[in-house]
Amino acid sequence: MARISLKTLALGAAPLALAGCVPGATIPSASTPITQTESQQGAEYHPQFLAEFGGAMTGPQATYVEQVGKNIAVQSGLGNARESFTVSLLNSPVNNAFAVPGGYIYTTRQLVTLMNNEAELAGVLGHEVGHVAARHSQRRQQTAQRNSILGVLGAIGSSILLGDSGLGSTLSKGFLQGSQLLTLSFSRSQELQADDLGIQYLAKAGYDRRAMGTVLASLAAQNTLDARLQGRNASVPEWSSTHPDPASRVQSALAKAGTAGGVTNRDTFLTRIDGLLYGDDPAQGLIEGSTFIHPELRLAFTAPQGFYMVNGTRAVSINGQGGQAQMTLAPYAGDLDTYVRAAFTAIGGKDSTLAPAQMQRTTVNGLPAAFGVARVNNGQSQVDVIVFAYEFARDRAYHFSAIVPAGQTNPFTAMFQSMRRITTSEATSVVPKRLEVVTVGRGDTVASLARRMAYPSDQEARFRVLNALGNGEGVTPGQKVKLAVRAR
Repeated sequence: MARISLKTLALGAAPLALAGCVPGATIPSASTPITQTESQQGAEYHPQFLAEFGGAMTGPQATYVEQVGKNIAVQSGLGNARESFTVSLLNSPVNNAFAVPGGYIYTTRQLVTLMNNEAELAGVLGHEVGHVAARHSQRRQQTAQRNSILGVLGAIGSSILLGDSGLGSTLSKGFLQGSQLLTLSFSRSQELQADDLGIQYLAKAGYDRRAMGTVLASLAAQNTLDARLQGRNASVPEWSSTHPDPASRVQSALAKAGTAGGVTNRDTFLTRIDGLLYGDDPAQGLIEGSTFIHPELRLAFTAPQGFYMVNGTRAVSINGQGGQAQMTLAPYAGDLDTYVRAAFTAIGGKDSTLAPAQMQRTTVNGLPAAFGVARVNNGQSQVDVIVFAYEFARDRAYHFSAIVPAGQTNPFTAMFQSMRRITTSEATSVVPKRLEVVTVGRGDTVASLARRMAYPSDQEARFRVLNALGNGEGVTPGQKVKLAVRAR
């Protein structure tokens, strides 16, 4: 959860304005240069998108990503591609890539660390260029909701790997604001068309066309590993049968690419991304196992067993079979009861009457706290919506919002009681991970290299996924490989 303004983090923040395409508007063809209207729309949206996804990174790694992105954009045939496209490396710990109208394309640093060569980077960025060239965002805008930030982002944010909150129609989509929940799917045909266009662009640029399939394979492997480590279902559902997940797209992409050919620029790529931040940024807080710790906000809490966390720019989301929750903050004027009631209003939406049946005050690990519960209909069933807030200072409070099936044991009770201040020594001991590219030496094995990974468990599995190594596949002297290590 990034250190940004209270106003930005408020769940009741004003919705983003939509400009440009409206229902029934004429949509330019893929060969049409980016229009002034599209450029204006993208320019309006771009800074808000950056704020949602950790901001744009700078420095040589970001410059390299920009160069590859602009070079692949030229292959789209858009007459003004090199000048019109804006390519950003996002400071986000999730594996994703996006595009918005006007030639704005993005990839997260975490997705870049999962790649193994420049052709894969070009393939991912080419996929996003394909969405822009084919005007997929404009087509999705025609049916987009215009009354919430989630609806807007779902309309114009293209993601290569994505999730959904699944909260039900009666509650505000603003309930969960983790970064992976802020983009919804394009249609199945649009995603597959973007894959096809990306493969075409790879071929035109002289890259190995199979890179689109191999990077999707790495995404699928990472998803499977994450699911196993988090104790959840390993498959990414194809939401409403409209968004093919990475695993189902791998064979399609490889079949369309044909035999290997073209350059990959593997060693150049690995040298250029060496040292890239891996996983959570301490300025946004870190997830360590089942604990979330924020060294700058000086707080920590522990998620329930069997639940997994996603650290987003606006909030930390906690998900599992028995319910969903998020931790965030909102403007605070020194009254916890008022703060909790305002959080309920934000969850329900500006026209909602959602409110707790009663308020209760307590103390948690020395922190003044207040909480309330509201029971609401959620489709064919009822759910309990819970807000649990803590005062950290006279002008600063944080809260959990949670949703659980009505009448069942609340799985988040222990988590609510785990919120605490952390000490100065705890804060200073938080060290991020970085990507370290090393050359395999004589006597090195997968097992010996994996032991250098900055994780207490599953080191070899993480190493294999990070380096796209199948089970039983080894390493050879002179080969470059990636490690996730503690930053020195």
